[in-house]
Amino acid sequence: MAIDKKFIDQFIKVTSKAAHESSHQVGKKNKEAADKAAVDSMRTELNKIDMTGKVVIGEGALDEAPMLYTGEVLGTKNGPDFDIAVDPVEGTNFAAYNLPGAISVLAIAEKGNLFNAPETYMEKIATGKIEKGLIDLDFPLEKNIKNLSDFKNKKISSITACILDRPRHAKIINKLKELKVNLKLITDGDVLGALYVSDPKYKVDIFLGIGGGPEGVLAASALDAYDCHFQGRFIFDNDKNVKEAKEMGITNFSKKYELNEIIKGDSIFCATGITTNEVIKGINIIGDSYVSETLITHKNSNTKKIIKKTYPI
Repeated sequence: MAIDKKFIDQFIKVTSKAAHESSHQVGKKNKEAADKAAVDSMRTELNKIDMTGKVVIGEGALDEAPMLYTGEVLGTKNGPDFDIAVDPVEGTNFAAYNLPGAISVLAIAEKGNLFNAPETYMEKIATGKIEKGLIDLDFPLEKNIKNLSDFKNKKISSITACILDRPRHAKIINKLKELKVNLKLITDGDVLGALYVSDPKYKVDIFLGIGGGPEGVLAASALDAYDCHFQGRFIFDNDKNVKEAKEMGITNFSKKYELNEIIKGDSIFCATGITTNEVIKGINIIGDSYVSETLITHKNSNTKKIIKKTYPI
């Protein structure tokens, strides 16, 4: 089944309005306020849509209001059943300190087609379209880099890897330096980081490392439309994570998930810029209206583009 194209504009409006509300907090050094503004707006707008939308990837539990919590049901309850993944502000630090890379993100799939991910870390790897079996989470780093350079017919010194700049990645970063791979280190924003592999213009060949599990699922939705390669493995390293995973029906705690296991069937992905970044421009207020830029993908209609919209304030 396909998701009706009429929903594209409705979901763009959701992330655009959330991004606009959050933009009022940009540079005010209060990441909670930036997040709350986007959350409140997103909830209001999602509730206007003719759907029964269940949040399968949100921000915590019911008692952590005002978050859009996992299990929350949104929409008019008059329309198709959707699974929803949200990150009202990815890069709350970027918004708080007026740095590039804050975005408002959501993904929609038909009921049961979006992986119900616990709020835990995920080991992940992503590249553009490649041959099956070429790049794998279980391969040594050197093998993945060599395979990719052979496939792309590029020297290893011409390969660029994007990775979160975290102490946990010190070994990987040192190994990449040893191999003479170019590094694009990011401080936050690992949905955006994964998106860099979707188009050669971003000059990123591989995205790898450990980041947020929910962000992995959101990125997978967009990368699926680009026919990219993505694998993820959740990290359950404490009792709370294990308990949550069991409640979600996860029994194999070391399973490596392929893209088509994380996101099945048709999906819509929207990411609207709050602050300008390499993919999309941030919110621009002009008089009594604002302009948003949204990266939208809709798998079934092969839609993959950046849409600029002007809304009244």
